[in-house]
Amino acid sequence: SSDLIICTALFLFAIISSAFSQQDQNKDPLMQIRQYWFVLLTKGPNRSQDSATAAKIQNGHLANIMRLYKEGKIKVAGPFGEEGDWQGIFIFDCEKKEEVEQLLKTDPAISAGRLNFEIHSWWTAPMGSFVPGKPKID
Repeated sequence: SSDLIICTALFLFAIISSAFSQQDQNKDPLMQIRQYWFVLLTKGPNRSQDSATAAKIQNGHLANIMRLYKEGKIKVAGPFGEEGDWQGIFIFDCEKKEEVEQLLKTDPAISAGRLNFEIHSWWTAPMGSFVPGKPKID
């Protein structure tokens, strides 16, 4: 009878310890590595706009980035510093590639043909810039 109580107590202790250990693992971002979407922006086929039109498209491009950032969809955006076909990158936080494609269509620089894009799945831990959800802007 006392052996049964001791075995039951040890069994319950093992289950409770395992549950707390599992909870601690779930809090560790490195244990939660998940998929994001890396977008490489390249020069598009239509870059012949006059400077005023190009500036208007660029302003719309930047406004779209800020909108998507505030919605929690874009985690990283920025241009490359060198001249060449590679123009910049985005990293999206979306469930599916199709959602990224739809959001890219809202970019005036892409819809005007100034930029093309390639989408690649990319994995990292959800910490720093990659915390899920909308940013906490003060």
